[in-house]
Amino acid sequence: MFVKEAEFLTSCYSPNDFPKPLLGEICFAGRSNVGKSTLLNNIFGKKLAYVSKTPGKTRAINFYIVNGKYYFVDLPGYGFALRSKEERMRWKNLIETYFRIRRDQIKSAVLIVDGRLEPQQSDKMFVEWCDYYGINVIIVASKVDKVSKSQIGLIKEKFEREFGREVLPYSGVTKFGLSEVVEKIRSCLENAGA
Repeated sequence: MFVKEAEFLTSCYSPNDFPKPLLGEICFAGRSNVGKSTLLNNIFGKKLAYVSKTPGKTRAINFYIVNGKYYFVDLPGYGFALRSKEERMRWKNLIETYFRIRRDQIKSAVLIVDGRLEPQQSDKMFVEWCDYYGINVIIVASKVDKVSKSQIGLIKEKFEREFGREVLPYSGVTKFGLSEVVEKIRSCLENAGA
C-alpha cells in the first residue's frame, strides 16, 4: 500500500493556521455526508478522520501528514443547508483562500460524489473551480455498494459524460475501487515530482 504511515496534524479555521508546506498535498472535497472521512480512513488503513452520520461535522480544514512528506487535506463538506448563511460563507472563503495560497502545493483534488444521485451543480462548480486554479481532479463516485453490480458501469458512464473525465467507482463499505483511487493519488504525487 502507498500509505505507510499517517497521522492527524491539525485543524485549521483560518489561513493563519495552515502548516508550512511539504512536498505536496492532496485535498479531499465533496458534499456533506458523501463519505470523505470514510475514504480517508480507508486510505490510511486506520480511523483518523472523524466519521459522522450527521452532515456538516467537518467544519475546519483538517491536515493529515502521510509518509512524513505529504499532506492529505480534508476540506469541510459543502452544500449543507442547515448551517447559517454566515457560516457557509466563512467556509467558502476559507476554502477559496486555501486554493489560492496553496495551489502550488496541491497536486490533486479528490472530489467524492454520491454515485446514487445525479451529478450535482455544486460538484460541477467545484470541478470548474479546480480547472480555474489549474488543479487536477480525481472524481470518485462513492456508495456504489448501495446499487447492483450491473449499475456501477452505468454510474461511471453517466458521471464521465457529465464531468468529461474519468470517474472511479468506490465503496467505503466493501472497499471496492479503493486500490484504483490510491493508485491515482500515488501517480499524481509522483508525476508532480512530489
